Amino acid sequence: MSQADADKWDQRYREGAYASRTNPGVFLEQWLPRLRVSAERPRAVDLGCGAGRNALHLARHGWEVDAVDISQVALEQLAAKAREENLEIRCIQADLEAAGALAHALSTPERYDLALIIRYTQISLIEQISSALRPGGYLLVELHLQTEEEVVGPRNPRFRVAPGAVRKATDGLSIVACNEGLVEDVDGQMAALSQLVARRE
Repeated sequence: MSQADADKWDQRYREGAYASRTNPGVFLEQWLPRLRVSAERPRAVDLGCGAGRNALHLARHGWEVDAVDISQVALEQLAAKAREENLEIRCIQADLEAAGALAHALSTPERYDLALIIRYTQISLIEQISSALRPGGYLLVELHLQTEEEVVGPRNPRFRVAPGAVRKATDGLSIVACNEGLVEDVDGQMAALSQLVARRE
């Protein structure tokens, strides 16, 4: 992304974009109780976190979370909420489309029990973040899927993934669950989604 993209997202969050979306994504809510994680203080990373509704949900359930996004404004909003609730969330500003940005942003020797990529379409991130999972760690991905149907989400096809693309990108991980198709979104509208849960053996 360019500086113009960062400025655009900063302005959107300044103007209250997604402010009404305070609940976590349904996909994360469904799967979080099913994850078999043995760490007393499990660690997660939320890539393209926006204002952090999913990061907040994880932290409220005892996770230490690294939340990464290009928008400094969104991260400041998230950090303020985390301070109010005394939650362990580390906010990291990074352009995830820049070469080497992810490795630089996550320059820590520790690995993650969970990596989350929710509706931030960049297939290469799946391959990059997989190596940061601990043995037994999980990857949860939910991206907009290419479709001919009338659905919510981006109109530009470059922000949607082709069928099978997410599964292919997780080569080397064990697939726990995979679903592609129409899903009723939290607001009752239909969305075309590629949803995947994978685990590092």
